[in-house]
Amino acid sequence: MERAVGFVGTGIMGEPMALHLVKAGYRLKVWNRSAAKLQSLREAGAGICAEARDAAKGVFALICMLGDGPTCDQVLFGAGGAVAAMERDAILIVMSSIPVETAVEQARKCVECGVRYLDAPVSGGQRGAQQASLAIMVGGDEQDFASARKLLSAMGRPVRVGPVGTGQLAKIANQMIVASTIAIVSEALLLAERGGADPAKVREALAGGFADSPIMQQHARRMIENDFKPGGPAKWQLKDTHTAVALAKSLGLMLPVVGLVDLLFQDMVANGDGELDHSGLIRELRRRNGLALSSADANQKRG
Repeated sequence: MERAVGFVGTGIMGEPMALHLVKAGYRLKVWNRSAAKLQSLREAGAGICAEARDAAKGVFALICMLGDGPTCDQVLFGAGGAVAAMERDAILIVMSSIPVETAVEQARKCVECGVRYLDAPVSGGQRGAQQASLAIMVGGDEQDFASARKLLSAMGRPVRVGPVGTGQLAKIANQMIVASTIAIVSEALLLAERGGADPAKVREALAGGFADSPIMQQHARRMIENDFKPGGPAKWQLKDTHTAVALAKSLGLMLPVVGLVDLLFQDMVANGDGELDHSGLIRELRRRNGLALSSADANQKRG
């Protein structure tokens, strides 16, 4: 039996990630604000905790997979926070997407508590979490990474990028590419549709060429089929593009593409689509062009 691990935050991504740890033999203690999301983990044999700090007691590592930086800070370092309950020399692994400066400050607080720290955000969406194929971008001390590598490998492919904060920096770069690619794939499919081509056939024709990508394969299909059940909600994509824009500004960089994409996602969320998958951005482009919100609706109107 492997050592005990704590896990806080078992949402769309966290639940399958935690299940892989149980399957790998770790004695898992889990906490989530919504207890309903813990049923599958209870059935798999994980220990269910009433408070986040309970999941942090007696573990060699505590994994945090919460929605954003403020939520992480509150659960980990607020009144009755989890970090205060951790043993000295245990490792806090924050796998949430948070600003670089938030990760650096969390690491500083952990040092004061005698706790080690890694920022280890992930990419791959719900499918990657389910298949344990997540890209895991890790920032932190090399020895701490070595201590956690086997644990992280149960959920995907961990790579140490550099010191604390660089895991988040890599994730911001990842999200810039993802968000911008979703935007241009949306535009390309809309152009194909309005020009009289079958978007599904266009996607098929582009497979294997330079324009192909996981986003073309997975998210373009969602756009064509109008299937926007969230694997990665648009509201979290907006959080990440906001972070990218703010970081670029702090570094004195002008990055016009991500600025435009950020505005697109901002309007998408403002128009009530924040809970949809981020591939639902094509709906925002349809709004801007005065078109029906789905290709099926557009075809019915033409008929």
